[in-house]
Amino acid sequence: MSTSSDSGPPRGGKSPPAGSSALQAATSVGALHLDAEALYRELLRGVKGLCNPQTRLVGVTSGGAWLAERLQHDLGLEGEPGFISSAMHRDDFARRGLAAGGQTLLNFDVNDAQIIILDDVLYTGRTLRAVMNELFDYGRPACIRLAVLVDRGGRELPIQPNFAAARVTLPSAQSLALARDEQGVFSFNVESI
Repeated sequence: MSTSSDSGPPRGGKSPPAGSSALQAATSVGALHLDAEALYRELLRGVKGLCNPQTRLVGVTSGGAWLAERLQHDLGLEGEPGFISSAMHRDDFARRGLAAGGQTLLNFDVNDAQIIILDDVLYTGRTLRAVMNELFDYGRPACIRLAVLVDRGGRELPIQPNFAAARVTLPSAQSLALARDEQGVFSFNVESI
């Protein structure tokens, strides 16, 4: 199935939430085909609409960090994007331990900053809750917005993106993750867990 931009409501008669460009359903690993580069272009458009001259981009390691780097360049924003890890504030830290992912690096004053957090895939909301806790360890932002490449539903916490390039449905036994090749081209990996 490929993403579509038809204007009619998706199955079930509900319209997708504001800031979303597509709704997809998948029942097996082989059924989901997402063009990560096309979704990136949609994310670029959406983030551009959320930005103002004071906006700071912060990417969640690792997929969100890749998005933040590329968006920072493509939007012509000054400075470097921030990178943030959820590792120290995860509610499953005792079970998972410290992940090998990147560390938080925020080369700007978080106090009164207007921040857009970027992530590749939003699922339960638990990673974003941990990320916001980490962000507040560095200061008190004026506002935080969230933009994601894919919102896969399945929320366990009341966290919603301000912009999602696509919305998909996957069984809980599957994971979706952004990949980046040596040339910086994005793709998705869908795996059974």
